[in-house]
Amino acid sequence: MYDPPRPWIASYAAGVPAELDPVSGSLVDIVEASARDYPDAAALQFFGKVTTYRRLHEAIDRAAAGLKERGVRPGDPVAIVLPNCPQHIVAFYAILRVGAVVVEHNPLYTPRELRKQFEDHGAKHAIVWSKVVATVQDFPDDLRVPNLITVDVTKAMPLFTRLALRLPIAKARESRAALHERTSGATSWEDVVGADRLPSSHPKPATDDLAIIQYTSGTTGTPKGAALTHRNLLANAAQARAWVPSIVRGDGCVVYAVLPMFHAYGLTLCLTFAMSMGARLVLFPRFDPDMVLAVTKKHPATFLPLVPPIADRLLKASKEKGVPITGTEVAISGAMALPHELVVPFEAASGGYLVEGYGLSECSPVLMANPVADNRVPGTVGLPLPGTECRVVDPDDPSKDVEPGGRGELVVRGPQVFQGYYGKPEETEAVFVDGWFRTGDIVTIDEAGFVRIVDRIKELIITGGFNVAPTEVENALRQHPDVEDAAVVGLPSEHSGEEVVAAIVVDGGKDVDVEAIREFARGILTPYKVPRRIFVVDELPKSLIGKVLRRQVRESLLKLTSGT
Repeated sequence: MYDPPRPWIASYAAGVPAELDPVSGSLVDIVEASARDYPDAAALQFFGKVTTYRRLHEAIDRAAAGLKERGVRPGDPVAIVLPNCPQHIVAFYAILRVGAVVVEHNPLYTPRELRKQFEDHGAKHAIVWSKVVATVQDFPDDLRVPNLITVDVTKAMPLFTRLALRLPIAKARESRAALHERTSGATSWEDVVGADRLPSSHPKPATDDLAIIQYTSGTTGTPKGAALTHRNLLANAAQARAWVPSIVRGDGCVVYAVLPMFHAYGLTLCLTFAMSMGARLVLFPRFDPDMVLAVTKKHPATFLPLVPPIADRLLKASKEKGVPITGTEVAISGAMALPHELVVPFEAASGGYLVEGYGLSECSPVLMANPVADNRVPGTVGLPLPGTECRVVDPDDPSKDVEPGGRGELVVRGPQVFQGYYGKPEETEAVFVDGWFRTGDIVTIDEAGFVRIVDRIKELIITGGFNVAPTEVENALRQHPDVEDAAVVGLPSEHSGEEVVAAIVVDGGKDVDVEAIREFARGILTPYKVPRRIFVVDELPKSLIGKVLRRQVRESLLKLTSGT
């Protein structure tokens, strides 16, 4: 087996090992170990209410027994459609405890988007936020979910907060309506996790068993589920622990879950990593700077996974409110480029580090990160994590490496790299070459091993840390009766990395209301996929076979919007 050089090891921060021991066991062991070692330490904090590791472990055991009683069997896909809340963590580990497979979903997806994913994995069991239950119940008969469990997230809040939500005032009603909806025809989560339910025995999943199906949109908009094993996710959590040797496991470690846990980035760093650290995981159902700063006063984050817009908003709110973020030890940024002009003031305000990393859903997801040390290199995504191998190859002939320091496609190999897409052998074969995963990103690696992303082969748009497939948005726009053709690209944005922008050709040169077209798209797409701007053009550049040349569209729109 070809063993390429790994110059990055010499650039590792003090205490970071070059290699890690192979992982064993399963994700179930993570909470069990923390409950054994720190039973009375805070595991979860939600609107001030704290759950200890002992209580969390007991709830997982009861939920696993309840799921088993309701027919969940080893290997079954079980859908989770929840925001960040304590029930999400309990459901996640209870599903794995039974030996079943977690399938994460964005609870803000439109009915059409959610249905497409259910069509792919075919789950007959789902644990769903009460506000999404009706959407799942409206699925066609062939997608019917017989075991539908509804979750009222407000029941995990402190009693005082719950009572406040029931006050007969407009603001309280609005807040409660945003968090909960009455349901019928579904089993309540409380019935599954009944306090009088006794834990039942379950055979533990094996290290190489499938643990999670994590959806990544790909370039076509057709759902593709990255099949991640217990080994993949355990390895990535171990790599993250190794990368921050200064953070001590146990009571005193605090992780903020401001990223959604249905996203691979939030799932690994805010869920499996945090639980393996015996950390206090502070859960935020959505990012609200004021809510985060309120927690910072008493429990500053030891480890804070975020994206640049969150770092920027948190820093601005800190200055405006006069609430310091001092004590935030390590913040790691991913999903989009991290501006150096944000790093300097953030680190000055926190007294800690803000470093950039990189990953993909197919890689559990973290592949590399800048050192948590003074030798980090702005403008790069850092160094491959311990045990991660990387090569830079010719994109047209990925069996050939480019010259050292040259541009080429990044291919990777490591214990966190998935084995393939769920139920899609052809798509799987297309992204591997001789056992190496093709990332689709064009990079350079310098002499010290730092990786710089310079282009993307894939045409995915990354906005606010979320992937948007241009084809999916184009198909939605073409459904409008006045739109003959459409091309969707990403343009640089200070706030979200990229913003979704469309160029459209309209029927017969009609006068059209682009805001009406955006409103039409909102009925089909999740808000972050809806084009922020739409430009009407006479025609779209196409190849000889009629394929729209998105690169040319992007270049034209860049010139148009920059005035050059």
